Amino acid sequence: MPGGPPNIPPPPAPGTAGSAVSPGPVPGSAPPTGGPELSLSFGKGPQRGTSAPSSPAKSRESLLQRVQSLTGAARDQGASIIGAAVSTAARVQPFNKDKCFTLLVLDDQNTDWSKYFRGKRLHGDYDIRVEQAEFREISLTANADAGPLVSFNRGSSKQPKSFRPDFILVRQAPRDGAKDYRSTLLGLKYGGVPSINSLHSLYQFQDKPWVFAHLLQLQRRVGREAFPLVEQTFFPNPREMLAWQRFPCVLKAGHCHGGKATAKLDNPAALQDAAGLLCGTGLSESTSYCSLEPYIDAKFDVHIQKIGGNYKAFMRKSISGNWKTNQGSAMLEQIPMTEKYKSWIDEVSELFGSMEVCGIAVIVSKEGKEFIISASDSTFPLMGDTQEEDRRQIADLVVGRMQNVCRPSMLTKATSRTSISSRGGSPTEENPPVPIGSRPAPVGGGPPPIPERTTPGVGSIGRHGSISSQSGEPPEQPMDKAPTLNSVGRRDSQASQSSSISGVSSASAARSNASKVGPGPGQGAPGNVDEAEDTMKNLRKTFAGIFGDM
Repeated sequence: MPGGPPNIPPPPAPGTAGSAVSPGPVPGSAPPTGGPELSLSFGKGPQRGTSAPSSPAKSRESLLQRVQSLTGAARDQGASIIGAAVSTAARVQPFNKDKCFTLLVLDDQNTDWSKYFRGKRLHGDYDIRVEQAEFREISLTANADAGPLVSFNRGSSKQPKSFRPDFILVRQAPRDGAKDYRSTLLGLKYGGVPSINSLHSLYQFQDKPWVFAHLLQLQRRVGREAFPLVEQTFFPNPREMLAWQRFPCVLKAGHCHGGKATAKLDNPAALQDAAGLLCGTGLSESTSYCSLEPYIDAKFDVHIQKIGGNYKAFMRKSISGNWKTNQGSAMLEQIPMTEKYKSWIDEVSELFGSMEVCGIAVIVSKEGKEFIISASDSTFPLMGDTQEEDRRQIADLVVGRMQNVCRPSMLTKATSRTSISSRGGSPTEENPPVPIGSRPAPVGGGPPPIPERTTPGVGSIGRHGSISSQSGEPPEQPMDKAPTLNSVGRRDSQASQSSSISGVSSASAARSNASKVGPGPGQGAPGNVDEAEDTMKNLRKTFAGIFGDM
């Protein structure tokens, strides 16, 4: 049919090669020419894409992998957040604000001292609140009664943190070169806060020549052989040392730590250069002192430390060839503690009123001679693999001292002192004890004391008058001291008893006493009637006797 559908060849049978069958010419089309023949190939050629049946499966696998990776990342991130929160909670332990003592640790931030006091208590149920800061971070004011108030600001907090320390651990040098925080020590001493080491000994260590002078006194006492010190010469200012002639020598200028401001001088020219540098620094003559000592070609140096009753000794030998063993590469090794080393450190620990934590540095020459070059207080650096053990020993030492010096009554000391100072006197002076039988005069317009009764009671006039007339003694004088309420009551009862006794007395004694002593207070007309009747009776008896005799 001319208008019907075109003739489409049937598909090849299964199993036959599609390339072997070529469609015939379409009716009505031009016959093929000699050009290339067009054909459709269904053979197993190279696949340029993904087959349709396998695409959904691979898409699902890739999506599942992405979900798993995101889930794992979220899980890891959550675990890290939880771990950080747990570590923070473990690091910041809550404490009882009503039952705690505050420990101020002066040290750098390289050591977290709070973990060494975690879980430790005083007097059974009092926590230790640890506040750690550096000298440069704190400011304080000290009051003679309330003690020092320490403040420091750290981090993003705009409000400074203020507290009153109950104990202090000093692990940072208050003075090092141009940094001088001796005024902080003065404030803490003014407030009377206990510490390790004592604030007195810490202040004594703020000038190295002063410490070396005490070591010289110790050497003179025990002997040069028992306490070998390096030979050292002191100069109050650099200009005085230009006459030095022993080279090589070691120059130590000012008060520095860690080998700073220390130089080896090989000749007089180097000495003059060093003196010129020191004179041109602009330091005052009071702080520009220096010392010179002969250079010792050291084999190694020894550092001896004492923490309470624990002793350690370390040998440090330079590997890099530097004459300062604390600079460059060095080998550090703990060595046995000998009796000689122990005797040295014990003698040093007794300086300045005893020190719980201290150390000394010793140089051993090539010939094996030992020379003590310096001593240090509780701020000496810890060495070796036992630093954690040393810190725990220091913490135990602090807890032991706080147990002895920090009492629960100290927590209310500031409140009690404030209330006492506002009253202007002590509680014992406010109400002093009153002696028995006496009473002080009232203050501020109070009621006057009850005066002693000087006149007898009603009905006792006759008795008191007869006694005084018979004995001739003067009447009883009033006492100088005011009577107590009990004595007044006893006198009233005695007066009532005397009135009953005097009522039975004779009429003649009553009349004679009535003529001598006036009526007492409270007497009225009945007494006068009795006296008139008695007079008439006496007159009758007299007249009867007269007329009877006649």
